[in-house]
Amino acid sequence: MKALFLIPAATLLLSACKDETISGYADAGAVWSLVELDGTAFPASATLSFPEKGRIAGQAPCNTYSGTQTAPYPWFETGPILSTKRACPDLNAETAFFAALSEMSIAEVSGRTLILSNEAGREMVFTSAPR
Repeated sequence: MKALFLIPAATLLLSACKDETISGYADAGAVWSLVELDGTAFPASATLSFPEKGRIAGQAPCNTYSGTQTAPYPWFETGPILSTKRACPDLNAETAFFAALSEMSIAEVSGRTLILSNEAGREMVFTSAPR
């Protein structure tokens, strides 16, 4: 009779380990490069990655950053974003990048394309290089 109780417990433990955030659906080793912000080509270089469950990281136009992302896929919501504080000529693009990233609420992963969007119509389109 003990074996009957162990199977459901093991099943619960395995399901608890499944990453339901976007990092569980996007290629864990991919580095996503921002190519478009709100329908316009992004004028600087910015990346996004999902290095581990519930985490985001990347390179903004001037600074590296990291943060949390715990909403279940297809939802997207960042926690506080931590970044280095270097100045550079692309600081306006960086401000726009972080503002948009913090407003995104929906994620869609399709092959090498990642689209973050929100109900207000804002959109960030990222692509990843083939590995």
